[in-house]
Amino acid sequence: MSTILSISGLSKSYGKVQALKNVSLQIPKGSVFGILGPNGSGKTTLMSIVLDILRADTGAYGWFEQPNTKGDRKRIGSLLETPNFYHYLSAVDNLKVTHAISGRGDAEAIDQVLKIVKLYERRKSRFSTYSLGMKQRLAIAAALLGNPEVLLLDEPTNGLDPVGIAEIRDLIKEMAKQGITIIIASHLLDEVEKICTHVAILKKGELLTAGPVAEVLANEDIVEVASSNLETLENCLQSMGGYSNLVHHDGKIQLYYPVGKADLAAINQYCFTQGVVLNILIHRKKSLETKFFELTND
Repeated sequence: MSTILSISGLSKSYGKVQALKNVSLQIPKGSVFGILGPNGSGKTTLMSIVLDILRADTGAYGWFEQPNTKGDRKRIGSLLETPNFYHYLSAVDNLKVTHAISGRGDAEAIDQVLKIVKLYERRKSRFSTYSLGMKQRLAIAAALLGNPEVLLLDEPTNGLDPVGIAEIRDLIKEMAKQGITIIIASHLLDEVEKICTHVAILKKGELLTAGPVAEVLANEDIVEVASSNLETLENCLQSMGGYSNLVHHDGKIQLYYPVGKADLAAINQYCFTQGVVLNILIHRKKSLETKFFELTND
């Protein structure tokens, strides 16, 4: 897979506060890449640098497999802040203003992007009549003007209700199907896990881990088991051994194994031969939320 954005050793300080510390990343073309981190972790600073809004103290980045280049901004769409539109204008008229300022897209493109974000039927309605989710979708439509190859979204679901979040999630999935590389900065771990192919986790400006979501999460196998008597089950499991950790969780027992070492059939068979009948036996993946808190908690 080719690289659409290469980041090498970026550092940035605001006075005594170091927002980024020697961050290096490779973002594959066609990926949905999530940049995760608590508030103050450097997500927005990183996005602003690669969009040439801020200047890094040290390091470099290159777009479209061209080292140390800022790239053609018309090939990159972005949404970094709260949508800023004229409340008294319609969606169409607001996008005409965006086109006039940015030079991206045309009248035909305006109708096209409104259809993509499912606002075409409300294209003549004033911005002031839109829900928060609709306002965010209009901002994404503005970023899509000019048919960009890459879309950078900073907290695209921030402040939205569950319906609005679902709308944006479905929209991102649809844009990814069209081959657009999407880079998302977010703290909504569950949503990122549902839509991202790759992830990077930042803490206090440092890159803790990065890679395909499955690889970032796949450092352990988790087997969840339960029976009518947890105390008897735990004694049975302790005699069985073979796992690295045993944890009680929500009325069940979780067994932790090295990746690829969990054998559910063998666990079930051993318990049965010891007179313990399992009513739950599940192979669970570690959630992104669990991984995130493991990495970011002091």
